[in-house]
Amino acid sequence: MKNQVNRDIPEEFLVDGIEVFQGAFYRDDYEYTKAAPTVKGHVNPKETKVLNSIREALEKVGLKDGMAISFHHHFRNGDYTTSMVFDVIKEMGIKDIFLVASSLGKAQASLVPLIEDGTITRISSSGVRDEIGNAISSGKLKHPAWIRSHGGRVRAIETGQVKIDVAFIGAPTSDEYGNASGKGGKSDCGVLSYSAVDAQYADKVVVITDTLVPYPNHPYSIKGIDVDYVVKVDQVGDSSKIAANSIRVTDNPRELKIAEYAAKCVVNTEWFKDGFSFQTGAGGASLAVTPFLKKYMIERDIKMGFALGGIVKPMVDLLKEGYIRKIADTQDFDIAGVESVHETPNHFEITTSEYANPLNKGAYVNKLDYVILGALEVDTDFNVNVVVGSDGTIQGAPGGHVDTAAGAKVSIIVAPLIRGRLTTIRDRVTSVTTPGESIDIVVTEYGVAVNPRRQDLIESLKETDLPLVTIEELRNIAYGIVGEPKDIEYDDEVVALVEYRDGTLIDVIRKLKG
Repeated sequence: MKNQVNRDIPEEFLVDGIEVFQGAFYRDDYEYTKAAPTVKGHVNPKETKVLNSIREALEKVGLKDGMAISFHHHFRNGDYTTSMVFDVIKEMGIKDIFLVASSLGKAQASLVPLIEDGTITRISSSGVRDEIGNAISSGKLKHPAWIRSHGGRVRAIETGQVKIDVAFIGAPTSDEYGNASGKGGKSDCGVLSYSAVDAQYADKVVVITDTLVPYPNHPYSIKGIDVDYVVKVDQVGDSSKIAANSIRVTDNPRELKIAEYAAKCVVNTEWFKDGFSFQTGAGGASLAVTPFLKKYMIERDIKMGFALGGIVKPMVDLLKEGYIRKIADTQDFDIAGVESVHETPNHFEITTSEYANPLNKGAYVNKLDYVILGALEVDTDFNVNVVVGSDGTIQGAPGGHVDTAAGAKVSIIVAPLIRGRLTTIRDRVTSVTTPGESIDIVVTEYGVAVNPRRQDLIESLKETDLPLVTIEELRNIAYGIVGEPKDIEYDDEVVALVEYRDGTLIDVIRKLKG
């Protein structure tokens, strides 16, 4: 069955109320009853929640074949917790595990053999990269992976579409009752926003920490009333690996040119005024937009009302300098963000449900004026791919891309027209992550294309010195330089399902041939 972005969705996946994607706000009035965890017993005041080992925790929670377990990725490439837990699961011979992660990447490379031997047979994640992505792309996972946005992951858990048996939460600090924080100790990660929904909805919750602190640990991200057990280990993660190579302020002339164009798009639209709200992605060009905006904010004597999302040093600096009034933090992309949250006035943590859940009563993304996002590919219908590389392998993450694009008044894609010998703008993207109806402007070094749906933006920008072009013109320039891309050859087997934030299917990813 074809969906609204013209993708074929096999009917075998349209079961249990799952539908094809039918528009960004198709389920705007969707009603559901929130799921509830199975709660058993209480803590005797004379007993302790603190256990001696991860193995003891697995025995206490009764982990067995076929269960669903969850993890967060606030340590990004420095995460140790996921691998530590699965090492013990492997030793115990437990099989058929459903891994419900907020994201997966290089830190979880050791899980590939467990996918191959059937220890892990199902995966749900808001990001799949590196070795895990290669394993899924080649058909090694027994069942198709579910790829969800950050908001979509929360929605799936809150509605009961995904049921977590045991949540494992790696925490820099915890007290003996499980009041846990992303701050303090020797492994700061800043916040634990992704784990809030896991702690509230999982049947059992295990906090794993390397730093036990006196009770009560406050302020906390995870409440001890939701936690069953606490395990102390040598180290839960390496904070120095939170910042990836892509998370940097660029000095590349091409990226700076793109950033300058994007900033001009912002300042020449009606919402750029005192109190405007803003989020940027983690790529070089995206991050570079923020310093350009500062110049215009000074000229017009205005301040940003709030900044949102994954936080990095440029945002923290603007907050401390008084150009941003508040930062709502769901993830820290560098050490500056980690060090600032909870310490700098008006820099505070919010849960991922507060951030981006499409089915709650007021997610922060709905209050965004502008969001600056990256892309692997954009097609002439403005559909965006941020999950599948141009070689056909799964190497990306919806993250908050889908959620912020839907919520913001103006969503801007920044990307080079060509990467290596590959074109970013093309007739048809390899896979659809974010529908074109949610994308307003595409900025490249060769020109700026405004979605024809947004005639108001075209009117605002046509009198500027921006090089306005059509999306088709950008495609033609790219094809003229590197040629038209060849279609990737796939088998019929579906290895992953790309879910839109509302639970409908926007695309499927098939196994690569060969």
